[in-house]
Amino acid sequence: MMTNLEWFRTFKAIYEKGSMTAAAKHLMSSQPGVSLHLSSLENHVGYKLFQRRPRLLIPTERGKQLYNAIVDPLKRLEEIEIKSQRGPAEDRPTITLGMCFETFQQSLEPVLPELPFNLILEFGDYRELLHKLENRVTDLVVSPHNPELRGVKYEAFSQENIVLVAGKDTAAFDFGQASLTERLQWLHAQPWYGIAGDNDHTQRFWKQNFNQAPDFRPNYIVPNFNSILRSLARASGLAIVPDFLCRESIQNGDVNILWTGDKPLTNTLYFARHKSSSNESALQRIMKQIRSTMPPLGG
Repeated sequence: MMTNLEWFRTFKAIYEKGSMTAAAKHLMSSQPGVSLHLSSLENHVGYKLFQRRPRLLIPTERGKQLYNAIVDPLKRLEEIEIKSQRGPAEDRPTITLGMCFETFQQSLEPVLPELPFNLILEFGDYRELLHKLENRVTDLVVSPHNPELRGVKYEAFSQENIVLVAGKDTAAFDFGQASLTERLQWLHAQPWYGIAGDNDHTQRFWKQNFNQAPDFRPNYIVPNFNSILRSLARASGLAIVPDFLCRESIQNGDVNILWTGDKPLTNTLYFARHKSSSNESALQRIMKQIRSTMPPLGG
């Protein structure tokens, strides 16, 4: 009997989410349906894949082995499925774009209804997005990194300055007059905001200005930079963010740039794309729109 692919999808969701309830929510399915898929798969392979605990499923050794065997093939199938989706109008090209969530909100979200092509947005780690680009799962990536990849070309188009910002209720501090020890003592005493799963800006800013990695974790870890800025508008606290993302918050008096660092940290932003593409006009339109909302290169 051939194994049902949906059994594997369900098993992967249970493994990653830890319970049938969470897996059912992730799959937008019913819990009895998830339970049926798991029991069918266990009957098919002939062994238990999870140890049952109250409100928790713990993978068995056999379960771990099966997960490691299927996770990459399933991911590739899911990427192919996304890539092959077509809209009602078959002549509309589909572009898959990887970028920062805030950059999307600022540059593309306002014009989405005007685009004459289908657009699939992916947000995530730059390394993962560039890996997908190299494998032609993604068509275009906005990235602060430009590693050498097979068949990929880069075009520098903008710069962002990484700065220390403070909420409007944060007490003033003069970095110019303070010693290194005084700076660190004051910084450690403040409430900090960070991004879930990504502290690259903070790590690099700290290394550049203090010659060491930060020895603390943020007090509040939130989904994105916009969440940080909204939080700082209501309370005191600090965060390290790209300056172009907080222009409106600064103009509104919600936050202020407290310190640019003794050695300012600047990122160059790149368009990463394939050296040849059948959707060149669509890519050019996307890049033109993003450029129009971002600080110019060297500006």
